[in-house]
Amino acid sequence: MSVLDQVNGPSDLRALGPDEMVRLCGEIREFLIRKVSATGGHLGPNLGVVELTIALHRVFDSPRDPIVFDTGHQSYVHKIVTGRRDQFDGLRTRGGLSGYPCRAESDHDVVESSHATSSLSYADGLAKAFSLRGETDRTVVAVIGDGAMTGGMAWEALNNIAAGKDRPMVIVVNDNGRSYSPTIGGLAERLGVLRLQPAYEKAMDHTKRTLGARKDIVGKAVYSILHGIKTGLKDVVSPQELFADLGLKYMGPVDGHNLAATEAALRLAKDFGGPVVVHVVTRKGMGYVHAENNVADLMHATGVIDPDTGRPLSASSAVDWTSVFSDELCEIGAERDDVVAITAAMAGPTGLTAFGDRFPDRMFDVGIAEQHAVASAAGLALGGMHPVVAVYSTFLNRAFDQLLMDVALLGQPVTLVLDRSGVTGPDGASHNGMWDLSLTGIVPGVRVAAPRDAETLRAELREAVEVTDGPTVVRFPKGSVGEPVPALATSTDGVDRVHGSGDADVLVVGVGSMVAPSLAAARELETAGVTVDVVDPRWVYPVPHSIVDSARGRQLVVTVEDNGLHGGVGSAVSASLERAGVKVDRLALGIPQEFLDHASRGEILADAGLTAEGIARGIRQRLGDRVESGDRVES
Repeated sequence: MSVLDQVNGPSDLRALGPDEMVRLCGEIREFLIRKVSATGGHLGPNLGVVELTIALHRVFDSPRDPIVFDTGHQSYVHKIVTGRRDQFDGLRTRGGLSGYPCRAESDHDVVESSHATSSLSYADGLAKAFSLRGETDRTVVAVIGDGAMTGGMAWEALNNIAAGKDRPMVIVVNDNGRSYSPTIGGLAERLGVLRLQPAYEKAMDHTKRTLGARKDIVGKAVYSILHGIKTGLKDVVSPQELFADLGLKYMGPVDGHNLAATEAALRLAKDFGGPVVVHVVTRKGMGYVHAENNVADLMHATGVIDPDTGRPLSASSAVDWTSVFSDELCEIGAERDDVVAITAAMAGPTGLTAFGDRFPDRMFDVGIAEQHAVASAAGLALGGMHPVVAVYSTFLNRAFDQLLMDVALLGQPVTLVLDRSGVTGPDGASHNGMWDLSLTGIVPGVRVAAPRDAETLRAELREAVEVTDGPTVVRFPKGSVGEPVPALATSTDGVDRVHGSGDADVLVVGVGSMVAPSLAAARELETAGVTVDVVDPRWVYPVPHSIVDSARGRQLVVTVEDNGLHGGVGSAVSASLERAGVKVDRLALGIPQEFLDHASRGEILADAGLTAEGIARGIRQRLGDRVESGDRVES
């Protein structure tokens, strides 16, 4: 029997000897490579935290000592050793294991949001709660990557954590030099040179005690001088003042692949009884040569791959949305030297790497700091540039205040490009981009584009960067672009009719990627005698006047969007019709206003009725049973 087969919970780890622990680490890495290769998922980060996770569970009593994983994409090892090893065949699939911590799966999963930098705030609150309840024997552990330490929220939390001198908390900074890509900025440089100097600290503490015992003026003066020398030396030799200035104890750096050293450091930190930062250095992709040699992101996340070669098993030849955006932005950059690009530590995933390669002086990676990215973009715009900020749709949530108050209020020309809008699927609730149309729709003066195909993406991106008096947003989904959808006619305010004669029974307003299934639904309905016009507004906010005008005299106006129904395009169109006094039956199709369990994108869209069949079914039901029998719906 393998050692891994004997581990069904954290208590089993504490019974293992040194040789068994070494074997276990190797077996876990083999397990991860085999299982994640079959389903896809976050491979590199988890290969890098094997020893660290084992040490955490040997030292701390989870879940009584809660372990909070920042972001959570490095929690696979945690899941393996907390009784979920046998569920990995269903990783990131419907009804299977989540790719992030999940409270429904285990008491060992304390939180489940996979947005970065929030772990320290969770930990601060937990520690305060335990203190108030008199549970002083419980230690809160937060595991945060060095990349997440570039986020301002982490430092807001540290400022408060430091005030709780007697609240037991261990902050593990997992320093692998990476978030998605290499960690950048001043913080990364300082973390890179931090060193543990126990002999130095012991000597200074002894001097402090000796001189502090003297009550005369000489003793105080000498101590003051030595303290000044100490501070200067520490800044030069070991700038751990980064944390000490906040009043936090610091240990490290510790070799995160030396199990004994990591465990020893964690035990010391736990015994301290207050907040301690443990700086652990790990290697992303550790133990898997194909990950270690992957220059781009050390196999941060993979699809289904051959475990022996590390190569994808099903390489798609289809062009994806991100690539189209990337190519067009480079073309725009070559034509306009005022266009700059900003990424929040995700240049590769959002398609900005090529722009940065061609125009390095006009590409800014601000780290995992979406709020700063958008506010900095406002400053760039004030200085005469046109910034393009590319983020995943789900991360716009974090920068909403900056979009509203720092960009829109000032009327600044900033373009936000929202990748992976709508349903993303396997990464679960916190990664679905189903909020952006609800958020942007309440921003005064914002213009929001939702391209339906590659051609409209290119055109709308160019239109966006031409705007000079306020923010613009271009949103598109995850995956391949699909076939082009040509316009049959275009209104004076830019609305494309892509199906129908213009005076059909039903007007369908398709939003972005929902145009294609709306088109297919229209064709299906017409076999039952229902005439349908399908239009694409291209720019969904503000609602084009021609949409309102075209709605007059219809039997039904339908909006189809891959956004939450509350406050989305359907709501905006309905409000516009009300203001114009247009009395017409309306149907809004979109995503239910709930957190969606992880599943494939196709499965979630089908559940929401956002496939051709689902859209047609929703329209038939609204029009009545006459359509089911094939009878013509009379005007």
